[in-house]
Amino acid sequence: MALGVAGVVALFLASVFTGVTADTNSDDVTALNTFYTTLNSPSQLTNWAPQNGDPCRESWLGVTCSDSRVITIKVPGMELNGTLGYNMNLLTELSELDASNNNLGGSDIPYNLPPNLERLNLEKNNFIGTLPYSISQMAALKYLNLGHNQLSEIDAVFNQLTNLTTLDFSYNSFSGTLPESFSNMTSLNTLYLQNNQFTGTIDILTDLPLTDLNVEDNQFSGSIPDKLKGISNLQTSGNTFSNSPAPSDTPPSRPSPSRNPSHNNNNSSPSGGRDSDNGGKSSKVGGPAVAGIVISLVIVGALVAFFLIKRKSMRRQHGVDPEKNEHLSPLASGKIKQLRPIRSFSLSPSGNELKKNMSMNLKPPSKIEMNKSFDENDSTNKPVAKKVNPSSIRATAYTVADLQVATESFSADNLVGEGSFGRVYRARLSDQKVLAVKKINFSAVRDHPSDFFIKLVANIAKLNHSNLSELDGYCSEHGQCLLAYEFYKHGSLHDLLHLSDGNSRLLSWNSRVKIALGSARALEYLHETCLPSIIHKNFKSSNILLDDELNPHVSDCGFADLIPNQELQESDDNLGYRAPEVSMSGQYSQKSDVYSFGVVMLELLTGRKAFDSSQPRSQQSLVRWATPQLHDIDSLDQMVDPALEGLYPAKSLSRFADAIALCVQPEPEFRPPMSEVIQSLVRLVQRSSMGAGLSSERNSYRFDGSGDHTF
Repeated sequence: MALGVAGVVALFLASVFTGVTADTNSDDVTALNTFYTTLNSPSQLTNWAPQNGDPCRESWLGVTCSDSRVITIKVPGMELNGTLGYNMNLLTELSELDASNNNLGGSDIPYNLPPNLERLNLEKNNFIGTLPYSISQMAALKYLNLGHNQLSEIDAVFNQLTNLTTLDFSYNSFSGTLPESFSNMTSLNTLYLQNNQFTGTIDILTDLPLTDLNVEDNQFSGSIPDKLKGISNLQTSGNTFSNSPAPSDTPPSRPSPSRNPSHNNNNSSPSGGRDSDNGGKSSKVGGPAVAGIVISLVIVGALVAFFLIKRKSMRRQHGVDPEKNEHLSPLASGKIKQLRPIRSFSLSPSGNELKKNMSMNLKPPSKIEMNKSFDENDSTNKPVAKKVNPSSIRATAYTVADLQVATESFSADNLVGEGSFGRVYRARLSDQKVLAVKKINFSAVRDHPSDFFIKLVANIAKLNHSNLSELDGYCSEHGQCLLAYEFYKHGSLHDLLHLSDGNSRLLSWNSRVKIALGSARALEYLHETCLPSIIHKNFKSSNILLDDELNPHVSDCGFADLIPNQELQESDDNLGYRAPEVSMSGQYSQKSDVYSFGVVMLELLTGRKAFDSSQPRSQQSLVRWATPQLHDIDSLDQMVDPALEGLYPAKSLSRFADAIALCVQPEPEFRPPMSEVIQSLVRLVQRSSMGAGLSSERNSYRFDGSGDHTF
C-alpha cells in the first residue's frame, strides 16, 4: 500500500514539474480529430496526432487549453484546405477560432460551430452559399470576420448578438436589403459591408453606436441618415445615394396653415421679424378678411343644411326612409362599386407574403364579398395560413448532423449539380443508402422560411408517380432547408446527352423513346391527375434523372409554382426551353410545359443543346434551327444525333418528329395536352418496327386503351 501511495505522489510531482495538465476533454478530442480529417490531414499541423493524440497535453500547434478544455484554435495563413469539422459544436469552451487566410471552403460554412465563441475569423477563404443560422445563437460573440469569401445568403438573425463590436462581411456576394435584426447589435462600433450587392437603404443602421462604417461598392440607395454622417470613419462611395438632404430621425410635424409672427423671431431666418414690421405690406390675411370668410362659411353651411333637411322630408313623404339600406340611389351604389374593389385590392401583398400564403393544394382565395368590412385589421379579411404538422408528412425527418456527416460537410467533392433552386450533394448514410440532398435557396423568403419550407415539403411528399423523382426525406432544422431524394446513378439526361465523354452512345433509339414517354407521363400526372393541377415551369433535360435501367424521373416538381415567375424567367439556364409567351409575359401554363417537353424531344432527336452559343448564330436556338426541317425526311436524317450511328427506324423517326412539331408550335392553343402526346408516342411504338431490339423490349411498352398509359 505504501508503495502505491509513493507511486501516486511521484506521478503527481512529475506532472507539476513538467507542466503536464489533465487529459483533454473527450468531446474536444473528437472535434479536433474530425477537424483534422476535414482539413485533409495537413502536414502543416506538424504535431497533430488524431490517433490516440492529446491536444492539451501535447500542445498541438495552434491549440491553447485551460485545464482539460480547448479554449482557442489559431491556424491562420497555413495554406490549409478542406473545411471546418461538422461537429465543432462539441468545443463548448472554445472562445476563439481563427482559420483566416487559408484555402478552406468550396462549400457552405458548417452549421455546427462552437456555440460560445467570442471571436470567429474565417476571412480570406473560399466559403460559399449561406451564412449559418447557428451564428444567431452566439450571444457571447464580440468579433466576426467573414470578409473575402464567396458567401451570398444570410440565414442568421442578429437579435442575440448584443455583444458584437466588429462585423466584417466585405468582399462577398451578399444581396438584398440589410436584415432588420441588424438594429439589435447594440454594441457594434465597426461594420464593413463593402464590395457586395446589398440594396435598399442603410436606415436600419441609424441607432447603432458605429465609429467605423464602410458600405462602398454596393447598390444602396436613398439618403444617408444624419446620424450616420457624423461617424468619424464613414465610406459610402460606389452606391446610388441621393444628393437630397437625409431624412430626419423624427417624423416632420405638419406645417400650420399660417405662421404666427412670433415664430419668425424664434427661427434663425434671414428675414428676422420683418413681416410684423411691415404693417399693411404683410402677406398674411388681416382680421376683417378672416371675419368675412367665417361669416360666408356659416351662411353657406346653413343653406346646405336647409336643402338636406328639405330633401330628407320629401323622401319620407314618398315612403322612403334614408336611414334604411333598401333603396340606394344610383350615385351611392356606383360609388360603392367603384371604391370598394379599389380599397380592397390596391394594397396587394408583397411577393414574400404571397409565397408565405400560397399552397399547391389550396384553392385560390375567393373574391372579397362586398358586404364585409374593409378594415385592414379585421381578421375576417385576412387569409388564414394553415400550419402543417410535420408528423403528417410522409417522409423521413433528418437532422442537420445526419446530412452533414452523410455529405462530408457538404464538401465540393460531393457536389453533383446546381439547379434553379439550389445545389445538390451526394450523401451516403450510415446504412450505406445513397441520397441526393438539395439545399433549397430561400433567400427571397424573409418571413418564416421554415414554415414556408414545411408547406413545400408536405406538398412534394403528396406527389406519387413512378416517373417523378422520389422524395426520401427532408431537414428543417436551425434555418436549414434540405430535401433528400433518391440518388439516380446515371445522373441527368442533359449530362448523358451533352457531356463530351461519349455517354450518349448509351442512349439507343429505343431508350430515347422510352425516356420521352416516361417524361410525358410525369407531366400528364402533374397536369391532369393532380388536383389542383401543377405546372412544372422548369421542365428541361437537366431535370430528367435516369436510373440504372434508364427509366426517367422528373425532378423539381411541386415547388416551381411557389417561386415568382420572373425568377425562373431571368435564369440563363432556361434559355431555349421557354415558350414564346413565357418570354414575352413571364406567364406559365400547362401549354408552356408542353413546349418545353417538345424541346427535350428535340434534344433526344438531335443530341444538341436547347441553346448553344458555340453554334453559328442561326443554329444557336435548337427550336428555330430544327423546326423548319421536321417535315423534310432528307433534312430529318441529317439532324439525327450522330451518336445513334443510323440505328433507328425511319417511320418511328418521322412520327417522333411529328409529335415534336405539335409541341413546339408558337401558339399555345395549338399545342396538344400531354395525354394526346402520350397517345402519339404509344402509337409510334405500336405501329412502327423498333428495329432488331424491339422484341426484347416490347414488354416495356404497353397501352391498354383505358387511358392509363404506361411505358
